[in-house]
Formats: sequence, C-alpha cells, structure tokens
Amino acid sequence: MSDNNSPHIVASYASINQKKSAGKEDLDNKIKQLSNISIAPITLTIDPLSTPWTSKQKDNHFRSGCAPIMALAYAYHLIEQGNHAVVIQADEPLKTGYTREERHQLMAVYNDETTIADLYNDLAMEFIDNHQLNENKFKTIASALFENYQTTYQQYIDERQAHFSLPSEQWFNNVTPLFRGVDCANPLIDFEGKLLICSKDIVEQLAFESTIEIAGVNCQQITTDNEVKDLKTICQYNHLSTAIEQASNQAKVNFSRQFLEGNALLEVYTCYPIVPMAFLHCSGIVSSVADIPPLLNDYSITVTGGMNLARAPWNAPSLNALITMTEKLLAGDKEYGLVHGNGGLGYRQGVAILKKSELL
Repeated sequence: MSDNNSPHIVASYASINQKKSAGKEDLDNKIKQLSNISIAPITLTIDPLSTPWTSKQKDNHFRSGCAPIMALAYAYHLIEQGNHAVVIQADEPLKTGYTREERHQLMAVYNDETTIADLYNDLAMEFIDNHQLNENKFKTIASALFENYQTTYQQYIDERQAHFSLPSEQWFNNVTPLFRGVDCANPLIDFEGKLLICSKDIVEQLAFESTIEIAGVNCQQITTDNEVKDLKTICQYNHLSTAIEQASNQAKVNFSRQFLEGNALLEVYTCYPIVPMAFLHCSGIVSSVADIPPLLNDYSITVTGGMNLARAPWNAPSLNALITMTEKLLAGDKEYGLVHGNGGLGYRQGVAILKKSELL
C-alpha cells in the first residue's frame, strides 16, 4: 500500500452503560451511504466474555486484550487487498449480562488456583530483577501511574457526562504483594462500540470529512504453548519493542519524539502497572523505568483514564481507547495518537498509530 493510501477511520461510537455517544447516527448514515453504492462492510467482531476462552476462534473474530489492535491490523490488510470498508465491533454487557458467579467463572482462564493477579505479580518480580529495581521503587512508580490516570479520568468523565465514582478506600489495599486493587482493571461496565474503516478511494468518492488515518499498526506475539511458564521471556518485552518499532516504521514517525514534543496522544494498556512501565521503556519515551515518575508530572499516558478507572470490558478496552483517541484527535490540535494492546499475561502485544487526516 502506498504511503498516502492508508485506511481511514471515518466514523465511530461507543455506548457505556447504555449511554451512547453522538457518533452513532453519523456511523449509521455513512453505512447507508456505502449501501447506496453497493458496498457492505466486512464485520470483525471482538469476542465477549460469554465466548469461552479456550473455544475455537471463529473467522473474523478476535479475542484477548490485544484483540481490537489485531482486528485493526486485519482491517488494514483487508483494505490493502482491495476491500472498501470494514466495521470493528464489540458488544460486552459485562455489568448486567452475567451474574457475579458467571463472571468469575468465565474470567478464570488459566484453570487453576492461581489468579491472574498472582501471575502478574510473578511477572512483575521478573521485571523488577531485569531493571535493577526493588519492590518499594516498583510500588512508588505504580502509585504515580495511578495518579496520572486519575487526573485524565476526571476530564474523560466530564466530557462524557458520565457518573462513575472513584474507587472506594478498600481498593487502595493490596490484593497481591505488589498490586493494590486500583492497579488492576475494573471490568464492571456494559460496553458497545464500533469503528467504521474505509479505503482512501471511498473516503474521497463519498467526500467523508473528519477522518483519521490508520498510519501504522503492528501485532507481535511470542511462541508459547503455556505463557504461565514463559514469564521470563514475556517480561523482557522484546516483542513489544518490535511492535512499536514496526508500527512506527509503517507510520514513518518517531512516536516517542512526537509525544515528548507535545504533538501526540497516548493510551497505554494499564491493567497491572508492569505493562505501562514496559511500554514507556520499550518505546523510548523514558530511557529507564526509574525515570517514569518525573515524566508523569508533565504528560498524560492515557486519554481515558485507563482500564483501572474508565473500566475494562474484557476483550474490548482497546476498542474503547481507539474510539476515544479518534474523537480526541478530531477535536484537538495533536497530529498523532497511539493505542497499545496487551493480550493474556503479555504474550501478545499490539500497537496502533493514528494520524489526523490531511485528505480534505
């Protein structure tokens, strides 16, 4: 695909706890315009929690916290192959669609007595050793990260006129030796979201305005039969470094420079603080993990407030982030936005770089 022919996000919307954003009517109207010229978008679906984790994955379905970035990469491929339009969608009634017992049962994806939080704690211990940190320093960075999310989150809920409350005092207690409750994802939300992606030719033919270019997108994963036994490999995050590098090369941009110069927005995957720590280091935004707290005084590393506060609808948080990033780029003066996805304990990593369109 030529440099100026990347796919474009032409419409998007999200529904949070049945409160729909203004973009739904625009998205529906653009799908009608496509229908008028005999184009039916290919639909890519982010699997909900009700789809068993170990079940066979259907064609055009995606699963894991990296799923929306994987779907975006596949949408890019489909349009590169000559398709005109793709919809990425998720429908996850995580708050009201399950009983508490059903949620807990379906979320126990590793089928043993070890929780995901415990496994991430083990992963973080490996990470601490790799970066010559100690547990106290790790916790200090984790606390600074949460404060950064919280500052952004207040703006996010104000813009959406949402009525979420901040976590109660009990969530600031430790749930593992390294993590407090607020360091983990808060899943309880009903979420529905869609992105409509079109080729440049269709954008021009139908004179779609206010579009966002998918400038670069890349997903990487380590080869493993059992990621629980591969924590030493995951915690090196070489595959994350590769995903960032490949997406940046495709977008022809040094994202870390754009971000530090104030020309870019960022949404790091924030469930468990080891993940944003790894991203900020692998991206070159900081040269050392120990340098993260000073950075956070001047830069927001999410546009939503992160999965801890803006909620985490199972496989779809990164879709919510892509939708929010699209809205932010259209409304603001930043040129670039990056959304990060993390699958499982981190064996999958995905990076999408969006760019404000210069077509119209």
